[in-house]
Amino acid sequence: MAAELVEAMNMVKSFRVSDLQTLLASMGRSKSGLKQDLVGRALRLVQTEYSPELLKNVRQLYESRFPKTSGWLAARRPESVSVAYSSLSSSPTATSQGADYLNGISKPIPTPAPEVKLVPLPFYQTLETLLPPTELIAQNNEKLQDSQCIFELTPNQADQIRNASELRPGIRSIQVVLRLCYTDSIGVQEDQYPPNIAVKVNQSYCHVPGYYPSNKPGVEPRRPCRPVNITPWLHLSNATNRVTVTWGNFGKRYSVAVYLVRVFTAADLFSQLKHCSVESAEHCRERIQDKLRFDPESEIATTGLRVSLICPLVKMRLGVPCRVLTCAHLQCFDAVFFLQMNEKKPTWTCPVCDKPAPFELLTIDGLLSEILKETSEDIEEIEYLTDGSWRPIRDEKERDRERERSNTPEYPVVDIYIPEANGHSPAHSSTSLTGKSGTSSVGMAGVTGGPAVTPAGGAVVDLTLDSSSEEEGGGAGGDSEDTEDSADSPAPKRGRYNYDKDLVTAY
Repeated sequence: MAAELVEAMNMVKSFRVSDLQTLLASMGRSKSGLKQDLVGRALRLVQTEYSPELLKNVRQLYESRFPKTSGWLAARRPESVSVAYSSLSSSPTATSQGADYLNGISKPIPTPAPEVKLVPLPFYQTLETLLPPTELIAQNNEKLQDSQCIFELTPNQADQIRNASELRPGIRSIQVVLRLCYTDSIGVQEDQYPPNIAVKVNQSYCHVPGYYPSNKPGVEPRRPCRPVNITPWLHLSNATNRVTVTWGNFGKRYSVAVYLVRVFTAADLFSQLKHCSVESAEHCRERIQDKLRFDPESEIATTGLRVSLICPLVKMRLGVPCRVLTCAHLQCFDAVFFLQMNEKKPTWTCPVCDKPAPFELLTIDGLLSEILKETSEDIEEIEYLTDGSWRPIRDEKERDRERERSNTPEYPVVDIYIPEANGHSPAHSSTSLTGKSGTSSVGMAGVTGGPAVTPAGGAVVDLTLDSSSEEEGGGAGGDSEDTEDSADSPAPKRGRYNYDKDLVTAY
């Protein structure tokens, strides 16, 4: 028993800060403080609460720290080395002054590895750290590696998970998530999966997000690196939870961490955005005036800026105009659709300029919100003026649409109808005639014998050429013969509009 206690204490002395924090957290102890304090706290824990479970945790942490050594036997201190047991209950400084041995060779306590910080995620609020970022260490030269980590849930943490509300069937708002990233202490790290990743929790494989299919030819599918929800496979008791991460060892270093988090939905983030980040209409006008202010050094003077009222994401009218504070453009996108898309596929990129658009930099445009309420649905674009005012661009849009529908230019309208003097009811029609067609009509009238003057003062013009005259080559002679034969010819046929086919009146 004494030998195993000495072995456990020697292992604890070789732990890094992350290992010490993991050990203390698994036993319900405080994990804050410098490494010197953590070592003394862990040694007192081993001495006062020695148990097979604690010894097992210490051994696993040591084996993950020194995978090439034989773990349990390698940390044995030679029997010839005396240990001052009375110093264990003293201060950590006095304890660390003794010689530390591994395999009978004096070994200094290693310096703590730089801590890895993960980037905060808008849809996840970290409540507690169950396992701080810990590096995945290769056990051998194989390409496929298995790394284990263990942790326990306190009764309070288990109750939080049980009593949490459901976001959707089977998904609770309080979760235990596993996050992976590159092992780098410079800056904050984004979630990054190692190759060939697989996660097994308590001997059961859990779901890891797959690849997104790419619509662009030649572009490989992209895998969304987001936290892995391991809650359904955990023991919600004081039993130890064991997580095994299978990963590809291809030269890059990765770290794994486990957190207790609260999960938000797109509706929750939208509620936060409405209450915390709305730019007033007056401030928006000042910003517009600054953009349109005359610059004497510029050769081009800008008198207005056009802004579309259509969301570039869904090609629909904006509901809640939103933009990024760091973007230079005035164009907005819909906040609701933007949050919903990032909930499904987190990219956090501005759909207008493709620059980063983190949630904390989003703001609702108060001026454009007022404009959307004051304008009708058919207005799709506005223009900001130099004084901060605006005007709709509805007329120009409608004129463009009419020009697209009709390729013919606009001409004067000529009314053509039959007067009552012919014994028929008037038949009005409006026809767009070009100047060329009008000339040809008069010419045809001359061919058929010239216009006749009606009692109402209109000129009766024959717009119909006789087929026989066309075959004979036309001319005045042919027209005169047709005129002579017209006395014996039957009455002209009537069209479906109940007026003479040969004669119409042109005013």
